[in-house]
Amino acid sequence: MVSASKASEKFVLPTMRRILWCQRESGSAFALNALLESTEQQLLAGRPELVLTPSNSGKGQRIARCPTCRVALWSHYAGLGERLSFVRVGTLDEPDRLPPGVHIYTESKQPWVVLPQGAPVFAQYYDRGEVWSEASLARRQALLG
Repeated sequence: MVSASKASEKFVLPTMRRILWCQRESGSAFALNALLESTEQQLLAGRPELVLTPSNSGKGQRIARCPTCRVALWSHYAGLGERLSFVRVGTLDEPDRLPPGVHIYTESKQPWVVLPQGAPVFAQYYDRGEVWSEASLARRQALLG
């Protein structure tokens, strides 16, 4: 997939999500995604299978899964189409290079999850202008038009 060491400057913002829907879907207490312009993805081998799955919003999402091991590699959400990929940080070569930049939907976090002191934390979604860098906001604007 994408090597974090080669593309970490291309990621917009790693985001830790704790939505109950996501917890059920992933079988985990949270999902760590990094937003990446899809044109920056580098497929190293094979071809992922895109699986349309329901989402809490009702709009669905397309999850790219490895056809061999079925691991989710990235998602495309309905509102953004395929311009931005929500890459699962744990699937990267060096996931430790992309710690969460923001923690969202924390109102439904598991009680045993301890949030880092001083980290940006939001009960639900957040205002990108409060968290993202000017460069990331400009890249998003250019991408979405």
